[in-house]
Amino acid sequence: MSAAAGRKEKVASAIRKFFKSPDKKHEASTNEASTNAGPSGSPGRRLRRGVSPSPSAGPVQIPKAIDTTIRARRLMKEYREIQRQSSRPDPIFTVDLVNDNLFEWHVRLHRVDPDSALAEDMAELGVPHILLHLVFPENFPFAPPFMRVVEPRIEKGFVMEGGAICMELLTPRGWASAYTVEAVLMQFAASLVKGQGRISRKSKSSKEFSRRTAEEAFRSLVKTHEKYGWVTPALSDG
Repeated sequence: MSAAAGRKEKVASAIRKFFKSPDKKHEASTNEASTNAGPSGSPGRRLRRGVSPSPSAGPVQIPKAIDTTIRARRLMKEYREIQRQSSRPDPIFTVDLVNDNLFEWHVRLHRVDPDSALAEDMAELGVPHILLHLVFPENFPFAPPFMRVVEPRIEKGFVMEGGAICMELLTPRGWASAYTVEAVLMQFAASLVKGQGRISRKSKSSKEFSRRTAEEAFRSLVKTHEKYGWVTPALSDG
């Protein structure tokens, strides 16, 4: 090789070294580190590939929401108190939840004034209790429950079509959040007697005795009484 050719080869070698990319060395070292780190790689790579950082961990258990609304707290307190009183001998009334729903109750009124004609009817016909259905709205206790008689069929006693009950305290106008369910039930028992309620002796009735009929009758009587006033017994009479 001549001297001129040797100088050209040195210059070319220097140029190749100068323009060689440093990123290739960095990429090689990165790949090596990734290989040594195992198949999972860095946390960022794991997230990009959708691989869980701890595959052995089970699914996250989300606790079931607990109803802590004012309505739920108030009803739970009253339900427990009524259950406690119902455990005593010969209770006036007992309560069961409808399908375990805290906001829908079945109440059995076992006793009314023993000197009343209604008490005589219950004894004569072998009726152990008067079954009531209560539904509590979302804004309870700031709005009254809807209450109706399910069975037996009651005549008079401020019981309307479908078992609707004509009592001012069961309307938004007459209701107060301080009223307890127990107070409402005691007032109803007093109204039955004062209104001369009797158990219907008719085997069949032309009027449907259902919740839908009761709701319609209740809306109608509320409009009527809001226009002409109320004549049902005051709460103090109970």
